Amino acid sequence: MPVSLLSGSNLARETWLNFRAAALLGLVSSTFSTIATTLAAVRIGQDPMTDWMVVAAIPFRDPMLQSEPSWWIIAAGIAFHQWADFSWALVFFGVFGRWTARLAPFPILLIGLSWAVLTSAVEWAFLVPAFPFWQPIFTLRQPYWIGFVVHATSASMYPLFPFIRDWLARRRCEQNRRFAYGWTVAAFAGLLVLGALAALGSHGYEAAWLGRDSAYDQSYMRRMATHHRQGVEIAGIGAEKAGDRHLRALARMMSAGQNGEIAILAQWWRSWFPGELPEATPDEHRIMPGMIAAEDLARLRGASPADFDRLFVSLMSAHHQGAIDMAHDALKNAGDPRLKLISYSIGYEQRGEINLMRGTAPGLTTVEEAFASLCSAGTR
Repeated sequence: MPVSLLSGSNLARETWLNFRAAALLGLVSSTFSTIATTLAAVRIGQDPMTDWMVVAAIPFRDPMLQSEPSWWIIAAGIAFHQWADFSWALVFFGVFGRWTARLAPFPILLIGLSWAVLTSAVEWAFLVPAFPFWQPIFTLRQPYWIGFVVHATSASMYPLFPFIRDWLARRRCEQNRRFAYGWTVAAFAGLLVLGALAALGSHGYEAAWLGRDSAYDQSYMRRMATHHRQGVEIAGIGAEKAGDRHLRALARMMSAGQNGEIAILAQWWRSWFPGELPEATPDEHRIMPGMIAAEDLARLRGASPADFDRLFVSLMSAHHQGAIDMAHDALKNAGDPRLKLISYSIGYEQRGEINLMRGTAPGLTTVEEAFASLCSAGTR
């Protein structure tokens, strides 16, 4: 047999082996990132159920956006995320296997983290808002860094590739085997720690408050939760009465998101301070920006179909701007760093929702507005 044909046959077998190992790794890495980020979400001020719902809306559009996301919607979001992670693993070790498949575990880890930066940026700034999905909601509502954390968590499993490849080829490399066993044990230990923290947090035992002056943090949590409750009320009216179907879907998403953040603040309060999270005091009510007067809410409820959508966008935008102002103030003055994290996310997502209500078009416009929000989420 000619040498060229033999070499071609070996190359084909190696390529097929790389793709098979990459597929198996993709199942492992995507599942690991799903579990780890879901368990860790509340620790950094993210509501995982709303986040998975927004991910589900990328391929399946507005019907996925509900005030109370069901388990099948959450499952759709998780499945889409895992498909994306699976695909990136195929590209990294299959398409680029000529350069990556023979690397040792630690070089794979270093390159994999850079790969996470690249792939999360490509998804956030191009694939989702432009080609092929043409869906602005995910990019305008979720800060880039959250996607990077998810991708980095997935890439942390990439060093298992050499062992998986050896296993499929029925080869034995003791160094790869020892590394894979140790890495797997560490990964499971990490999941157990995250699971324990999530279970403790749900029972009022989050990690202790880390600030120096509790007065501001307590006031901010009361004010933001109360502000969000009115936001949920306004969103509920919009979800019921808006004439535009897309605006109704956005209203449902706002309701889910703000309810999720109220639940996070309440869980943190139970862990940090005595009792349940109370309403804002009368004095705090008076200084909260963006609160909508009772007569304006009555006007919204009684608005004619011809006037409702315009009035809803106007009132909800003003309400969102008030939350943005409070989030900006908390970024400067909150004591616990977790309150700063959730405040950044609130500022970013509510800027994005204002743009969505005003009809931001997918594509370059979405990317420009997302970058502007990313740089100014904590500013007025």
